[in-house]
Amino acid sequence: MNRSAARRTRITGSAPRIALVAGESSGDGLGAGLIDALRERYPDARLVGIGGERMRAAGLDVWHDCQELAVMGLAEVVRHLPRLLRLRRNLRRRLLAWQPDVFIGIDAPDFNLGLERYLKQHGIATVHYVSPSVWAWRERRVERIAASADRVLCLFPFEPAIYARHGIEARFVGHPLADRFALNPDRNAARAALRLPSRAPVLAVLPGSRISEVQRLAPIFVAALRALLPNHPDLKVIAPMATPACRTAFEAAGGGSVARILDGQAHAALIACDLTLLASGTAALEAMLAKRPMVVAYRVAPLTAWLVRRFGLLRTDRFSLPNVLAGEALVPELMQEDCTAENICAGIQHWLDHPDARARLEPRFEELHRQLAGAADHRAAAAVAELLG
Repeated sequence: MNRSAARRTRITGSAPRIALVAGESSGDGLGAGLIDALRERYPDARLVGIGGERMRAAGLDVWHDCQELAVMGLAEVVRHLPRLLRLRRNLRRRLLAWQPDVFIGIDAPDFNLGLERYLKQHGIATVHYVSPSVWAWRERRVERIAASADRVLCLFPFEPAIYARHGIEARFVGHPLADRFALNPDRNAARAALRLPSRAPVLAVLPGSRISEVQRLAPIFVAALRALLPNHPDLKVIAPMATPACRTAFEAAGGGSVARILDGQAHAALIACDLTLLASGTAALEAMLAKRPMVVAYRVAPLTAWLVRRFGLLRTDRFSLPNVLAGEALVPELMQEDCTAENICAGIQHWLDHPDARARLEPRFEELHRQLAGAADHRAAAAVAELLG
């Protein structure tokens, strides 16, 4: 910790200065919950950084919107690299001048770890909230994390042991989303809130929270739905969009012709539905917490896929969080070349044809839910508070 900052917080009792940087919609949600918990401990804390609408509403002084960092995939990052590096240079100068007592990087490791390392070298305490998927790919990042973060806050129970092998302080705090979903969600209430019929089968479609994801996946998802719907005239399709820009991209792919598009409301949509088609990522975890069967489908840019395979960066054959947490294939994963309209249609058809298989998933999902739940926002805030002295 910066010694003068620590002295100001502990001895004079002045309000702590906390900087946070979240890189996308899911990080914005994590950051908002953490800010609320920090506010309970430090009502007068000053909070600045990069976030979205939820972090802004929680009280963050937003210097940049998190959508400026929402870039996914190696090839995509390369294209945006000059802009991202320029943003990070300007941000680190501004943060160093502001002198936070602690900096919290929320996910976005390719952006945040370099920023954390710079601030740590200048005596500022650093926290990385959400462990990068070192268990899945680019394991060498562990060394980079050690040089960047004083503490890593992990969302999944198997992660701290990985860091312990490398002598890095890491703490499992639980997953905030697990605290926001009931163990037995009320489907009827969610349907009433979304004005959906109580008995009709409902499919929720979530093609991603980044514009690039929606642009890549929406045409495939729409083609799959166009093949599926003629055989299921009673099936209701809803598509919650993470942002207005995502909605525009989905509509451009013809999404409005096959689905009722919602602005936000993904939480309610997942509880209201019978099954879901979604992009791999946080949405798969949310569907698991809602206890809903899913088809997980994803594509990255061809160059990104080639680089990952060429350099052997991938260390797992499971991609979606339900399958990773369970250690087995509970739900189908259609990745890259397998992500086709035909395969997606077949995956959805399987769940529609086998209600017994859908029912068997629920107790497994509930078991995983219990492992992740437990006041995660407050546990994360407590871990940050220790660094504030």
